[in-house]
Amino acid sequence: MNAMKNTIRVSVAVIVFILTSAMYSRKSRRVIFFGDSITEAAVKPGGYITRLGEALAKKGMTDQFELIGSGIGGNKIYDLYLRLEDDILARNPDIVYIYIGVNDVWHKQSSGTGTDADKFEKFYVAILKKLQSRNVRVILCTPAVIGERTDCTNQQDGDMNKYCQIIRNLAASYRSDLVDLRKSFLEYGRKNNPENKESGILTTDRVHLNDQGNQLVADEMLTVLLK
Repeated sequence: MNAMKNTIRVSVAVIVFILTSAMYSRKSRRVIFFGDSITEAAVKPGGYITRLGEALAKKGMTDQFELIGSGIGGNKIYDLYLRLEDDILARNPDIVYIYIGVNDVWHKQSSGTGTDADKFEKFYVAILKKLQSRNVRVILCTPAVIGERTDCTNQQDGDMNKYCQIIRNLAASYRSDLVDLRKSFLEYGRKNNPENKESGILTTDRVHLNDQGNQLVADEMLTVLLK
């Protein structure tokens, strides 16, 4: 009987040790940013992921989050779906930001290879469901701009608004957090682009972020991360 009790005590001690070791070996939450060239550039100096990390450091929260960029230039929503298993799920994330949509809209006009709205939504839902089935906190991001004119004369404003509304609806339907970059960029432009410039306010080329654009994205993402 004593031998059995000792065996049980040892077994319990081993289990506690394993669980405690696992807990302390990874006390930070793994955050992956899933997207296109905007996210690919975000890990460089001045990029929004780098700036977000710097903001966490100022708050003394560096050890609480591990930030990983997973952006590939030219990606659309179906590219994210195809690399979801290897690039995201295999890394066992706690939190995933999905920041996609510019190329799905932009490439319809520039190269005829964009994504129709119904297919965009279906692929997005498939990604969202798979992540949520793994108990990942998913944060959806609306794409910001393709052109910074404030008078609704950017060629793809109509599609941008349509695709962003799809993302907003999905965030509500699937109870996911939302970073509404489209809304934030438009509000910033109305206040800070009196000359109605096509670029140079938050972007370098109508799409990719300049320093101020990266800072705005980092600020918006940080706010939602710490909710």
